[in-house]
Amino acid sequence: MSNPNNIQKKQLYVELIPQIKSMIDGIDNQVGALANVAALLHDTLPYFFWVGFYIVRKNQLELGPFQGPVACYTISKGKGVCGTAWDKADTIVVPDVEQFPGHIACSSKSRSEIVVPIRKNDDIVAVLDVDSTGLNTFSEEDKDGLEKVAELVSDLF
Repeated sequence: MSNPNNIQKKQLYVELIPQIKSMIDGIDNQVGALANVAALLHDTLPYFFWVGFYIVRKNQLELGPFQGPVACYTISKGKGVCGTAWDKADTIVVPDVEQFPGHIACSSKSRSEIVVPIRKNDDIVAVLDVDSTGLNTFSEEDKDGLEKVAELVSDLF
């Protein structure tokens, strides 16, 4: 199951959301909790090549817990998919990263990407970034599921 269909994806997220909730509920170790969420997403969703968090610090995004190959340490607001999602305060789904103006290529294997802002009150405190090696990987089911994940992990900030 390299890239499940939308019905399978929806079911995967239905099962993941309560697991994530119980895994981080009452945990005050932000790094550990985010690392476990990244690991669970990476291990459960086989089409996730890279999954992790960039945290807003000193007016830039700084690399947080992730699963996958090495990544960029910092991203400026408005730069790349992550910086643009932070700047626009909105989820961005990119079917082909080569077509995204200013895409930051941390890995040449990444072909599509989804970035979901994480909100605390009215501020964006981090983003959840997911890359895939396939083109046009991320669907509405991924957007909905990952936005629920972002809502859950916002309690860690």
